[in-house]
Amino acid sequence: MIQILTQESEKLSKYKDLEINVSRMWKVRTKIVPVIIGALEIIKKGLDQNLQLLPGHPLAIELQKITLVSTAHTIHQGLE
Repeated sequence: MIQILTQESEKLSKYKDLEINVSRMWKVRTKIVPVIIGALEIIKKGLDQNLQLLPGHPLAIELQKITLVSTAHTIHQGLE
């Protein structure tokens, strides 16, 4: 759980400048919505509420599947 909180903090700080620049450039309100999904299906509480803020309202299960497939692909490439 500590790792997820650390990743969330890193993402929030990493994208803060982008959030400010987009807000200024387009004169719109922006909000960073952190979505952290681990390869072992570890997710942070509140993920479903955060996903509702995103266009298209993706489901957590869909994002978990994408994460697992991507991780498997990366591992497979590393074994070649």
